[in-house]
Amino acid sequence: MRATWRRLPAKLHDVGWEPGLVVPAADGSPLITDHYFPRAEGDFPTLLVRSPYGRGLPWSPMYGLLFAEQGFHVVLQSCRGTGGSGGTFDLWRNEAADGAATVSWLREQPWFDGTLGTVGPSYLGYVQWALALDPPPELKAMVVQLGLHDPHALFHRGGALHLETALAVGVGMTYQHQGMGPFLKATLRLQRRLREVTTAKPLRGAHVSALGGQPPPWLDDVMTHPDAEDPYWRGASLARSAERLRVPTALITGWHDALADQTFEQYDRLRAGGCETALLVGPWTHTSALQQGWPEVFAESLAWLRAHLDADPSGLRPTRVRVHVGGENAWRNLGDWPPATDVNPRFPTPQGHLTEEAPTDSAPLASFRYDPEDPTPSLGGPLLSRTAGPRDNSTLEARDDVLTFTGPPLTEPLDILGPVSARLSISTDTGHTDVFTRLCDVDAQGRSVNICDGLGRLRTEGREPSQITVPMSSTAHRFAVGHRIRWQISAGAHPRYARNPGTGESPVDATTFTPVHVTLHADSALLLAADTRGSDPGPAPNA
Repeated sequence: MRATWRRLPAKLHDVGWEPGLVVPAADGSPLITDHYFPRAEGDFPTLLVRSPYGRGLPWSPMYGLLFAEQGFHVVLQSCRGTGGSGGTFDLWRNEAADGAATVSWLREQPWFDGTLGTVGPSYLGYVQWALALDPPPELKAMVVQLGLHDPHALFHRGGALHLETALAVGVGMTYQHQGMGPFLKATLRLQRRLREVTTAKPLRGAHVSALGGQPPPWLDDVMTHPDAEDPYWRGASLARSAERLRVPTALITGWHDALADQTFEQYDRLRAGGCETALLVGPWTHTSALQQGWPEVFAESLAWLRAHLDADPSGLRPTRVRVHVGGENAWRNLGDWPPATDVNPRFPTPQGHLTEEAPTDSAPLASFRYDPEDPTPSLGGPLLSRTAGPRDNSTLEARDDVLTFTGPPLTEPLDILGPVSARLSISTDTGHTDVFTRLCDVDAQGRSVNICDGLGRLRTEGREPSQITVPMSSTAHRFAVGHRIRWQISAGAHPRYARNPGTGESPVDATTFTPVHVTLHADSALLLAADTRGSDPGPAPNA
């Protein structure tokens, strides 16, 4: 690890290891747990890391070893039904009770000094929010890295199924706890069969063979319940944890993380509730944050835990928020997120330009034909796969089913800091369409790179346009002098999202697909959060 990540801190202690400890869950199920500890005299605080992905690579070295070297007991536990633990794994129904049972077990351990923190990414963040529903008095700090709190939002957006994400989560939850060998084999099998699975008619059940014939029993359920209000999802979202939490909580994400929007929601709730919090956003995807970004992620996590478990705030950064600004390739300290900005609308023209001049009518502007039998492909963006992140969009933008509107070369830099959205006026000939909208940065050589994006599902009546506002996540990006702002619009991004069949039928059960003519009207706008006032670095995280 130190050869790969040269900026890791030097170890402070040799580390001991107690593997295979049995922690009884509330119902008696054995939760298999490894204990890492500093080989030194004295008391040390404890970190609880609960994972459905096993206790081997990479969790053992990255969380067990590294944090124990820095002076923490680390309790690395396999969630029920994974990694040898008893019971059956469920996406959300057992984590609060199992976390509480583990804390009860900790209280009986002679090395536990009564000071507890939690840390971990992705689903390891979800189990932290579950414990925070009724936080034990020993819990003094949390570090949620690229964290999940709402399973429904992981799988669905605006009525559309996050198809590729659902399949990737299915593989991860099924195989990763079995070890790196089975997990890599299953991942490669899914990659080979991804097109076959994602174009099947119907989509329902097509994933079974691609997941080795043993997909998790919940995968079909999450794919076929698009409505967040469906009783199926009752209790899944842990948003309420952040609303009343008083445990100091650091949040970490990346601009191309599939869970970035959930992290921003967590930050908003913590701030609104008066909880001490800090936010770090890097130039990462969900996986690269734990690879190339790990030195920054580890340093941020370690500083927060030392400040709140060891009363050592010396490593805290000076402001509550720190973001990486794309285009500038620099870090920026901010007092809050989002910072104070002005909404800067840009409007499309019939000539394919993007202008600051507002239209005077809602006339048809441009049209394209979307054929779900030849769906507009997805390219980069916030995915869980290796294809995530910024990509050259030139090939995508050359397609007939993709509209682009491009501004003039900038004569001075433009910083976009905050949420981006699109206000769209759309008509169709079938009444059913998705709208995928993306912000891109076009450099002086004409290379178009995606910054952020979003998708909405739209129902239209007759030839009259319907209006929809599509959130496109958030960004911190500098458009340099000579660069151009580009707005990209299409009717899908497959297989990131399941194809809209154009008939109103469920994308999971549809067997008939109808092409749709989509018309964009002039009263549409790209809404940018432009930093025209200069960002105030603001107060420190504990202010």
